[in-house]
Amino acid sequence: MERKSPLLYFAYGSNMNPGQIALRCPGAKRIAAARLPDHRLAFFGHSERWDGGEETVMPAPGQTVHGMVYALAFSALDRLDAWQGVRLDGGGGYFHSPAMVFDLKGATFDILMYRKDILGPPRPPSIEYRAHILGGARDCGLPEDYCRALMAIPAEPARYAVPREDDADRFLRSMAGCVC
Repeated sequence: MERKSPLLYFAYGSNMNPGQIALRCPGAKRIAAARLPDHRLAFFGHSERWDGGEETVMPAPGQTVHGMVYALAFSALDRLDAWQGVRLDGGGGYFHSPAMVFDLKGATFDILMYRKDILGPPRPPSIEYRAHILGGARDCGLPEDYCRALMAIPAEPARYAVPREDDADRFLRSMAGCVC
């Protein structure tokens, strides 16, 4: 039996971008712009899709990561997990991480977010990926000082046309839309 209450998901990186979250979960409902205190945005490893580091959040006292809280049906989580590379055996690139975030008025939300499991070496994102994240942040109405901080993240130009799709992307794109 499926739960009737929605899952609250905190998107802090590329999933803030409205085009990306609409593709991955067409029924996602925006709840609130929010902040995750005592964390920072960091980039590690290599994204074939964006030719640069992949985002995650890391503990960082005194720093804040902003993002968007979305309401999703629990059935949507499998689809998002597939896009994020989450595996039940723990071997995927990301894992579920519960946390508490605060909207810009101070209300609290118990959320689920994705964090990178295998970090690899720190690596700057591609300029194109950073722009994709920044576009999502601006569309979500995140504070301008946070948007300026995103723009200040060191980045390098992608060496090929991005975003690059692979076979898994084409398969997931062909699946019926999730029930969100």
